[in-house]
Amino acid sequence: MSDIRKVAIVTGASQGIGAALVRALLERNYRVVATSRSIQPSDHPDVVTVAGDIGDPLTGKRVVEAALARFGRVDTLVNNAGVFVASPFTQYTAEQYAQVTATNLTGFFFITQAATEVMEKQGGGHIVNITTSLVNHANSSVPSVLASLTKGGLDSATKSLAIEYAGRGIRVNAVAPGVIKTPMHPVDTHEALAALHPVGRMGEISDVVDAILYLENAGFVTGEILHVDGGQSAGH
Repeated sequence: MSDIRKVAIVTGASQGIGAALVRALLERNYRVVATSRSIQPSDHPDVVTVAGDIGDPLTGKRVVEAALARFGRVDTLVNNAGVFVASPFTQYTAEQYAQVTATNLTGFFFITQAATEVMEKQGGGHIVNITTSLVNHANSSVPSVLASLTKGGLDSATKSLAIEYAGRGIRVNAVAPGVIKTPMHPVDTHEALAALHPVGRMGEISDVVDAILYLENAGFVTGEILHVDGGQSAGH
């Protein structure tokens, strides 16, 4: 039995799903490199934090270098950082377009490229992308073409990378959540948001964390888009 402790990188790790995932991984004896714009230094011996804008191509490289410098390896990358802006299509601004594409696409691309290079040298690894069920279940009450444009790109990239690296020990999967109960959703919106899901409730942060951990342990699963959306992607 190997005594090598796995090392995970989590983006968007300062709050919500990312912060909860960091805690869950630590409970499972992982060492973690956590990054976000506003993340604070950690005194936990198994955590390294890297503050930075994931939309900057240099940030991903810095994060992977920090993982190697501190822990010597990268086993898992969770691309959790994301920006969601709901707006009628013609009212999106150039600034919103730049912000969403930088975080959701540029950020994904460069950190995944750096992490994959390390995983390939190690002989294996796992990448999980966080997308959205809106990619497969557009909703006229939530106009959000920038989410579909960018997260839809991640869905396709997940499958493409899964096939490209299947023979090299690197698995690539995605979790596509519905609306999750995080601080970004005020309590007075919860009833309306719950109604968007066939099961009649919003998702909990733990629902998404559990899905990521399932994929992390599912060695025969790659190229999967796992919907954690209360039935949204199936219909309404």
